[in-house]
Amino acid sequence: MKRRVASERSMMDKRVPWVAVKNTAGKLLTYCSANDWAGYDPYDALNSPLLKALPLLDSRLPRLALIQVLKRSPINTRPLLRVPKTQNPKGIALFLTALLRCPELGTGSQVSSLKESLIALRSPNSPYWCWGYSFPWQTRTQLVPRGTPNLVCSTFVGNALLDLYERRLDAQCRTMAESTANYILNELYWTNGNDVAGLGYPLPTMRHQIHNANFLGAAFLVRVYGLTGDRNMLEAATKLARYSASRQRDDGSWAYGEGATQQWVDNFHTGYNLCALQQIDRSLRTNEFESQISRGFEFYKSHFFREDGAPRYFHDRTYPIDIHSVAQSIITLLALRELYPAGVPLALSVFQWAKAHMWDDRGFFYYRVLRGCTIRTSYMRWSQAWMLLALATLSDAVEELSGSQTSVPAAATAVARN
Repeated sequence: MKRRVASERSMMDKRVPWVAVKNTAGKLLTYCSANDWAGYDPYDALNSPLLKALPLLDSRLPRLALIQVLKRSPINTRPLLRVPKTQNPKGIALFLTALLRCPELGTGSQVSSLKESLIALRSPNSPYWCWGYSFPWQTRTQLVPRGTPNLVCSTFVGNALLDLYERRLDAQCRTMAESTANYILNELYWTNGNDVAGLGYPLPTMRHQIHNANFLGAAFLVRVYGLTGDRNMLEAATKLARYSASRQRDDGSWAYGEGATQQWVDNFHTGYNLCALQQIDRSLRTNEFESQISRGFEFYKSHFFREDGAPRYFHDRTYPIDIHSVAQSIITLLALRELYPAGVPLALSVFQWAKAHMWDDRGFFYYRVLRGCTIRTSYMRWSQAWMLLALATLSDAVEELSGSQTSVPAAATAVARN
């Protein structure tokens, strides 16, 4: 362990102080807290009251078009469409996880306030503690109403509650998280024979085979199994993880899902897969998925980064450079740094690139860098919550490794000057 840490330190250029990471995290936290953790979202177009005022727009194709137009526009027209800023349960969970991961960033009162927000944002009309997005959204075939519980939101909230339980021994958090696990097990889990297993997403009735959903749900179920000893959770988690692990391609990648329209390979969903598999192995004290993690991470680090530290969204092209990919790249590189000691300086390079190209001095990160322009809209869940978690993770790791003088590689320093 000491030899690995020394190797990581030796690869760091000392010209850019690590304190920049904490300063940025502090400014970002101030911005998010001042806005009461609420903001716009790339997919919140259907929150516009104009849809009700103009019923012709409130149908499948106009909804899909409106979501895509607002998401892709370099100009934020949401104020004109009267789209409100909202607290999103997944965003709140990410903020809570960030403050628990790096406690010196925030305050105890902020942690308590975020917990209360999660309680208030619970999806109605369900016997379980579960959560959904703060906006309605249109899939290719169905409209998902605002607040409808789903796997991804509920998993991130459940993990944040377990983090808080472990920090404060808050029994209410444990009770809520166990209820979330039962929601996943009883409402979302399905199998088709002995080999195929999945989780209904975005609605319980949908039988898509989406690999990051399987891995995220499995990792959470394993974590709750560690507290409860519920073998049903372990059995479901094992089937989910083994099925999606078996769908890894020969080059180490995973498609988003098994459907004909789900064959893309992207940065942050691959990062989800790798981090969840690592969590499963560690929680169960096994190395069952070691080869999949190793091959997947080799693909990840070989395909998703430019030489200057910019993280690619897709494995086969650079643009768009998305802030969510920035955040998940930092988190993934740090989580798997035992496989790749240079992951720490690479994570610092990713941060420095984003700070140079996607940071606004008002205290937030931009959404996307495109080939011809930058979309500067501030999104609270997609951008700020993820970046606060990434910076909290990076700050904690860098301080552990190098005290107060850690810096990024020279290549990243050159990027920052340009």
